[in-house]
Amino acid sequence: MISEESDMGEMGSPLVSANPQPRVFLQPIAGPSILGLYGLAGATFLVAAQMARWFGPGDTTLMVVPFAAIFGGVAQFLSGMWAYKARDGVATAVHGLWGAFWIAFGVIALMASRTGAAITRGVVTPELGYCFIVTAAITWVCAAAAAAENKSLVTTLTFLAAGSTVAAIGLLAGVAGLVTLAGYLFIISALAAWYTASALMLNEAFGREVWTLGRSERARQMPRVTLGAGEPGVIRGQA
Repeated sequence: MISEESDMGEMGSPLVSANPQPRVFLQPIAGPSILGLYGLAGATFLVAAQMARWFGPGDTTLMVVPFAAIFGGVAQFLSGMWAYKARDGVATAVHGLWGAFWIAFGVIALMASRTGAAITRGVVTPELGYCFIVTAAITWVCAAAAAAENKSLVTTLTFLAAGSTVAAIGLLAGVAGLVTLAGYLFIISALAAWYTASALMLNEAFGREVWTLGRSERARQMPRVTLGAGEPGVIRGQA
């Protein structure tokens, strides 16, 4: 938002100065990826643990769906919209995609529960494999773009994309072993997402680097405040 300085006339009426000075008002927001990555970590870990056969039969999917759909879905999707305001294209794509995926996952799980299908076991629901094709294709590109920001995010997205790829193959081919492997890849991604979100939060809270993110040279040199067309004084990015 920009306003112009003005002088007051004799009767109190505002008079625009001959040389108006623009005022820039910043509207900074907390790093959206703190919430987004925590949501991604929580939902991914729970579902991946079942895919890796750490707990329960297939029908226990309904026990984790509410948390995955709300925290990993709704909360993460909202963080993607806030990342849009922060002008962070990578975070917008990642949280928008995976937030929508976890919401859809919850809907699919509820639909599958009527037939007793186990949607994370590979043989029963190969249709879910096509969903993972989409997430894999987009997440691989996001991982490549994240190289311009920090290594921690690259690690998170690389394992997330690899897990999606293996899950797609396992579900489409009906190979339960590949679905289990995908579960372990997702678990590593969830741990990396937890670390990245924690580093962002701690670094922001203390105003210095407490946990390293492995920021790229480009990210280190980027000014904290940039002037975009029609968006004066908008803080770009989160790292």
